[in-house]
Amino acid sequence: MSAFVVSARKYRPLRFEDVVGQQHVARTLKNALATGHVAHAFLFCGPRGVGKTTCARILARVLNCENRTPDFEACQQCPSCLAFQDDASWNIFELDAASNNGVDHIRALVEQVRIPPQRGQYKVYIIDEVHMLSQGAFNAFLKTLEEPPPYAIFILATTEKHKILPTILSRCQVFDFRRIEVADTAAHLAKICQLEGIEADPEALRIIAQKADGALRDALSIFDRISSAAAGGPIRYQTVLENLNLLDYDYYFQITDALLAEDASAVLLLFDDILRKGFEPEIFLTGLSDHLRNLLVCRDPATLPLLEAGENLRERYQRQAQLASLSFLLTALSIANDCDVNLKTARHKRLHVEIALLKMCYILRAVPAADFVAEKKTADPSPIANAHPTASSVAAPAESAPTPAASAPTSHLAPPAKQTQAAEKPLPPSTATELSPEAMQGLRTDIRLGRKRVESIPLRLEDYDSEVAEEANRMAQLENKLSLENARAEWQAFANATPSPSLRQAMSAAELRLDGDTLTVTVGLAVHRGLIQEEINHLRDVIRENLHAPNANVRVVLDEQKAPAPEQPKPRRFLTAKEKLDQMAQANPTVLDLLKRFDLKIDE
Repeated sequence: MSAFVVSARKYRPLRFEDVVGQQHVARTLKNALATGHVAHAFLFCGPRGVGKTTCARILARVLNCENRTPDFEACQQCPSCLAFQDDASWNIFELDAASNNGVDHIRALVEQVRIPPQRGQYKVYIIDEVHMLSQGAFNAFLKTLEEPPPYAIFILATTEKHKILPTILSRCQVFDFRRIEVADTAAHLAKICQLEGIEADPEALRIIAQKADGALRDALSIFDRISSAAAGGPIRYQTVLENLNLLDYDYYFQITDALLAEDASAVLLLFDDILRKGFEPEIFLTGLSDHLRNLLVCRDPATLPLLEAGENLRERYQRQAQLASLSFLLTALSIANDCDVNLKTARHKRLHVEIALLKMCYILRAVPAADFVAEKKTADPSPIANAHPTASSVAAPAESAPTPAASAPTSHLAPPAKQTQAAEKPLPPSTATELSPEAMQGLRTDIRLGRKRVESIPLRLEDYDSEVAEEANRMAQLENKLSLENARAEWQAFANATPSPSLRQAMSAAELRLDGDTLTVTVGLAVHRGLIQEEINHLRDVIRENLHAPNANVRVVLDEQKAPAPEQPKPRRFLTAKEKLDQMAQANPTVLDLLKRFDLKIDE
């Protein structure tokens, strides 16, 4: 059996200075030692593998060190330090609350606390996973934890702070440990490689640090595994990817390039290659989301520190981020997030991801380039354009297209070339803000009813000026035909054309009255009023259009006195025997033959 010691134990820090990523805790503890303000109870909280037990051991060693250094570190040479190093110290006790969680175990601990140290100044009790103590054990521990002997110090460690009783928290100094940053973990791994004489790629160590998810102990365990796979040789980036079953960054860069080029075939082939290598769709989708997120943070120098990547990879991210628009990245992230949420319930996961990739591939055709919206607003100071930013973002400029116009299909959101040229010409002074209500209503009516084909949507409301003026002149030249008789004719025509029998019945039962330009509709049932109210805007537009009355309006009034009287049931009349026989004979003439054959007679 070899004497191999895992890196997590072999390189466990022995001084506060060597603790990785927890400088705030180390600094506070050293200041407490310097001022002599050492509490009798500490609670170290945080994720797994971030140094809680390590800091507890260092503090216990410093408290009993006979020759502390000027910076309040253990000397590592006195009898107390050597005894602790050889696991022979009688003043430092480590307990596992997961296996000693009963009341009897705590009582035994309390009895042991009463005995003062035979050598040294303090008896330190390190209780790991303290949240595993039972309710009774916590209660039995309260008094001793609050008022221990002057030589007793308790250091509690837990990964689940929320399970600790408030009465325990109030008796301890609580230190919250942080997740260790990727850069700090990678630097620590590089230091270990230097001590072990192992050559390692910086990017390989960074991948190990990212896979550890903030836990240094996990990173050291992965490091030992990769070192064994390398068989004492150099640790390469590809070796880490193969052993951790991770996708290479290059796949995500290639897929993103294909998405920006709208090359759907390349995207699907790359995804197929990924699946053939044994990667699950969930792993690919998570990696693609992280890649898009990294591109997003690279677009702004202020958020660039959020990118966890090496220098070479950082430059590559920045170059690709310049090619992807903000609207593309945000929309692609949204599609990836929706796909990830629904992927667990999807039966055909491959098809589910492929549909999401195809949606991302054609984002540039369906989504306007948001990068140019602000430029359009600045170039057009018109109050109408500023009040309607969505109208100005209907289409992006021609230079924002990812492919040449001759080869790329025309977007259904992009305006025709004729309209674009017209928008570039100087426009006459706008009168859109001074349009008469009649002219504006006529335009709305044309668009709503579809009686006038609008070939394209102008970029600004001012482009409607000529069409509005023409419509206003046409309406002014037409004779107003609004009368009660004509209104009833239009009303009846609308009722006959509607496919809803309920609405047809409600309109037939309504009474019409014309008060100036207002057509008052009186109904007797609330349900009829609701049915007509749903179509009142359409009815009003039809009347205005067909009767040339731009100011016409329709109002529905409920008058319960107009409600139709309920039908009275007809009194039931009982049939005589003769009448019943006649009905039976009419339905089946053989009944009469039956009566004659058996000589039957009917009682009168």
